[in-house]
Amino acid sequence: MRMSPSIRHLLLGLLLVLISSTSFAQIGISVSFGPPALPVYEQPLCPGDGYIWTPGYWAYDNDYGYYWVPGTWVLAPEVGYLWTPGWWGWGDGGYFFHEGYWGPHVGYYGGISYGFGYFGTGYEGGRWDRGHFFYNRAVNNVNITNIHNTYNTTVINNTENRVSYNGGRGGIAARPTSEEEAVAHERHIAPVQSQVQHLQTARSNPQLRASANQGRPPIAATARPAEFSGQGVVAAHAAGAPYHPEANRPEANRPEANRPEAATHPANPAHASEVQPHQPPPPPPNTGNAKLDQRYQQQQSNLIAKQNQEHQQLQQKQEAQHQQLAQRNANDARKQQVEQQHQQQTQQMEQRHSQQQQKLEQRQPQPHNEARPK
Repeated sequence: MRMSPSIRHLLLGLLLVLISSTSFAQIGISVSFGPPALPVYEQPLCPGDGYIWTPGYWAYDNDYGYYWVPGTWVLAPEVGYLWTPGWWGWGDGGYFFHEGYWGPHVGYYGGISYGFGYFGTGYEGGRWDRGHFFYNRAVNNVNITNIHNTYNTTVINNTENRVSYNGGRGGIAARPTSEEEAVAHERHIAPVQSQVQHLQTARSNPQLRASANQGRPPIAATARPAEFSGQGVVAAHAAGAPYHPEANRPEANRPEANRPEAATHPANPAHASEVQPHQPPPPPPNTGNAKLDQRYQQQQSNLIAKQNQEHQQLQQKQEAQHQQLAQRNANDARKQQVEQQHQQQTQQMEQRHSQQQQKLEQRQPQPHNEARPK
């Protein structure tokens, strides 16, 4: 059976779209520890009109761990479209990568400060006007001899940390605003083919693996996608923070890291929504006294029900406060204050629940073949 050229081209196009979407679909990967800090590097010169800066980030491969995907300039797929960077976030017992996308507005990217106009929310690097992209020279490296669509607006960035993930231990405590949530429902375009090739080239380069560069990649940024050599390549000045391999991370060496509950509870949860409800108690010990065993199990069940109710109430309270902040268009200082309060409330609840459980365990009846310690 012969295939007409038009059908062949259609199938080829569908195949390229499929490759593009699957190559960047890292949301299904769950990592037990967060990526390294964002390295310190300079932005290469913009290669031409219509290119949008896409910041570098840490990707993950199951065989050799985190590797750096250099920042690069990419031609926008459509006039008026901007890039929302991908980001790592804590959830369901691990860190997941949320894929970046193109769209008419910049959406939520975890509050991560990637620099060069991406300072946690929105984009200060430029804007579209009458079919042309205008670059903010205050945060972009642009040659005004070749690119005339420029302006200069000073951007005050108070974010000094280089944390590369949201939530969990040491992560950024940021939630999407109502505007960012609305952007999530707009029409989006997945990373274009040049970005897919850029990612694949980074994955195949051993020098970009965190285990090799210690968080300081020799190719931190490129002028064009997948061009990892030549004049447009920029190396990192320094790592964003001291690099700790997986085996040397403090949380990996704690005995409780191997417990089942350690996989579902972040070490320092920022919100009640990040804490899993307490599970039903195990079967009661066999002390030879059925009534005593049943009473202890009932005490456990009552405590867990009470703790889960408290957890649910705190989660609802915090979510209501997030909605109020969005409705009132609260400033960043107020948002940060509320986030700190939520983190303190959540950690106090976790500590209180742990103490309650320990007290109950101290009253646990001993099995009939064990003597109670004196």
